[in-house]
Formats: sequence, structure tokens, C-alpha cells
Amino acid sequence: MVVGLINANPVVYEKKERRSRQAPETTDENAAEAIDQLEIFDHIRDIKDPEHPYSLEELNVVTEDSVEINDELSHVRVTFTPTVEHCSMATVIGLCLRVKLMRSLPPRYKVDIRVAPGSHATETAVNKQLNDKERVAAALENPNLLDIVEECLSPTFA
Repeated sequence: MVVGLINANPVVYEKKERRSRQAPETTDENAAEAIDQLEIFDHIRDIKDPEHPYSLEELNVVTEDSVEINDELSHVRVTFTPTVEHCSMATVIGLCLRVKLMRSLPPRYKVDIRVAPGSHATETAVNKQLNDKERVAAALENPNLLDIVEECLSPTFA
């Protein structure tokens, strides 16, 4: 049985050029290094879409502007926009974003993953799933789901 794609012909956008960040002039090796919006975006921009051979950036699912960070409060919010309002992969995409940031950021950060308002038919339910620790932990215990997440986060994708 062949399952059809939810969005068989997604619009593909051009990737933005990577910008380099300047290292601070005075470096205190013991001080916590500030993390900015661009750094967070660089961590998530190359995550592969679960349905297509494109990155979340190329599908405009995540943009630099969709990342909010408050370094003083150690809080990161990523708001993503599924390609279609009935995207069945929205939860998987959000899970990939959460796992990537959990692995990339210091543990002091609280990560909040959200679907852009009005961009998904079950936005409230998806947001609830993605921000519930127990549901995320249970999802990551599912070997099939974990395989999909690992494939999307694969470092060979660039």
C-alpha cells in the first residue's frame, strides 16, 4: 500500500546565506556564553522534513524570525509553520525541533515549541503534546518514532 504525501508539491524557498558571528573581544572562560537568535536558528535550519528531501528552512517551516530567545531567563521559543494546515507531520516536526535543541543547548534552557497561530487545524492539541514532558518522553521511547526523528536530525543532511 502506497501512502500519498499530504503536500505532494511543497513550495521550496532558497536557503539564506550563513552569517558568521563575531567572537567577543574579552572572553571569560568561566562565564556563561550568551546565545542569540541566529545561533538557535543555525541549530534547527538544516533539520530534514519527515516527508520531503528538503530542510525545514527550505520549506519555510522555520525562519530566523520564528526564533525568540531570552538569554537572561534561559528561555527559547520556536514557532514553526507547517506547509499545509492539515499536516500530519506537525507533531514529528515539533519533536525534531525539541530534540535538536535539547541536545544543542545547555540544560538550563526551557524550550517552548509552538505551531504558528492559525497555521494548523489542530494547533492547540499539537502545542499541548509538544510542550508536555511526559508526552515527549513517551514519544521518544517509541523506537519507530525515534528512528524518524534521528533520520530528520541526521548530520549527513546539509
